[in-house]
Amino acid sequence: MPNLGWPEILIILLVVLLLFGANKLPDLARSMGRSARIFKSEVKEMRNDDAAEASVENPQQPAQNEQHAIESPAAQETRSAAQEADFWDRPENQPR
Repeated sequence: MPNLGWPEILIILLVVLLLFGANKLPDLARSMGRSARIFKSEVKEMRNDDAAEASVENPQQPAQNEQHAIESPAAQETRSAAQEADFWDRPENQPR
């Protein structure tokens, strides 16, 4: 696999700028950030679900992530179905 140096990265950035235009790049970056945030919360939720299933199957061993889920309000937010619906109602997640 070839290594990318500074000249290649600059050429790629120039092509992206020409294809999408300077006005679309902030929107593109914002949507990529939202997608990464949603993906991260879904992965965290899957880990919490796996830990919960493990604790149900073997109740003598406490789940490893259970303490972190209790301490972190962001983790509690991703678990609630009502709060998932509120995610799209927040101003930072509205399309512009």
